[in-house]
Amino acid sequence: MKTRFSLVTLLVVMAMVLGACGTAATPTAAPVATTAPAPVATTAPAATTAPVATAAPTGLTGTVTLWQGYHAGGAEEKAIGDAVAQLMKDNPGLTVNVLEIPFDQLPNKWKTEVGAGGGPDMFTMPNDDLGNWVRGNLVAPVDDLMKDHLGDFSKAGIDGLTVDGKLYGVPGIIKALALTYNKSTIPNPPKTTDELMALVKSGKKLVVNQSNYYNFGWMQGAFGGSLMDNTGKCVADQGTGFTDAFQYLLDLKKAGADFETDGGKADNLIRQGQADMMVEGPWVLGDFKKDLGDKLGVVPMPAGPKGPAQPLSGIDGWYINPNIKPEQQALAVQVGLYLFGQKGAGFWANGAGDPMVANGVTVSDPLVKAYADAAGAGFPRPQSVEFGNWWGPFGDAVTQVVEGKMTPTDAVKQACAAMNKASGK
Repeated sequence: MKTRFSLVTLLVVMAMVLGACGTAATPTAAPVATTAPAPVATTAPAATTAPVATAAPTGLTGTVTLWQGYHAGGAEEKAIGDAVAQLMKDNPGLTVNVLEIPFDQLPNKWKTEVGAGGGPDMFTMPNDDLGNWVRGNLVAPVDDLMKDHLGDFSKAGIDGLTVDGKLYGVPGIIKALALTYNKSTIPNPPKTTDELMALVKSGKKLVVNQSNYYNFGWMQGAFGGSLMDNTGKCVADQGTGFTDAFQYLLDLKKAGADFETDGGKADNLIRQGQADMMVEGPWVLGDFKKDLGDKLGVVPMPAGPKGPAQPLSGIDGWYINPNIKPEQQALAVQVGLYLFGQKGAGFWANGAGDPMVANGVTVSDPLVKAYADAAGAGFPRPQSVEFGNWWGPFGDAVTQVVEGKMTPTDAVKQACAAMNKASGK
């Protein structure tokens, strides 16, 4: 579906159905960064701090075209619709055209069109592949345009869109996975991997998204694994952490956990009361709350024998087309500052349940705060070439292990070798 916002000839979409972004925020692109960061917690997003942000941009004039990949009919799509409508109401001389691109197609479409010298003014995505976009000259640095607005956002937000010391966007949503559960069937959510296993063995239904993104927290953190050394070389095969995490996933399946490769199907099992718990991201919060109401709970991924789980923590940002003129880049940044700044961020925080990095956004929903805390304690998504090479090999490894085609030890060894070969290590 292609949706456009315009004051002239395009259809103005003023409201959309409340829901949540499934794959619209389900990271499928390969994350990438400059160096492999140490596994330490990021700064928690300032979602509940006192307002320190600058005033929302006003008096904007001109036309801006942006792309977004939020799930059609979801809460995040409604949030952007409402935010853009308010932006144009506050800036009568501004026309914002919004085109929806399916999430899994958006990165490649941006790469193709911007790489050919075209493309829209801006687009929003998680910082999954930001390092590669930077290295491919597909996004514009915005340091000068953002220098007076750095205090509008948390450090985690700014750091998440910074590559090699330069800022490449306006930060918005901070996202990491947490354990969602049905309070009516799981009154005491598991705090450890042992407690989670015991619940599954007792007959409680756990849904596991088979993607390696969803299971990174077990590998890095819970079972003490380390993916890369300081040079970006894969060292997951030099310890037992990743192997133990893979074995844990296999044991969960043997105990009765439901492993799914279809994220929408997995989510529906929770929404329809056919499953009791699953690890999911904040993009589902709108839909889950609509279906489960007060029965919905959110807690951190259970800690493992080696420490807390460390799910990947990422930032959604507004990225600017390097092909457009400087004055148009400046206008696009102003649009981004409104949409993801203190005023616009409220549409995502209070409508879609997204943890925002804009300072001064007050959120009363404890479920949103739980996701914000999960992101703040997560593993900052690296932007290195090497980390980008983990996705394919380790995604295949999870599949091989879960389907019983390879032992955890062999799967990790093979994945690490493939990752290092791709990285030239």
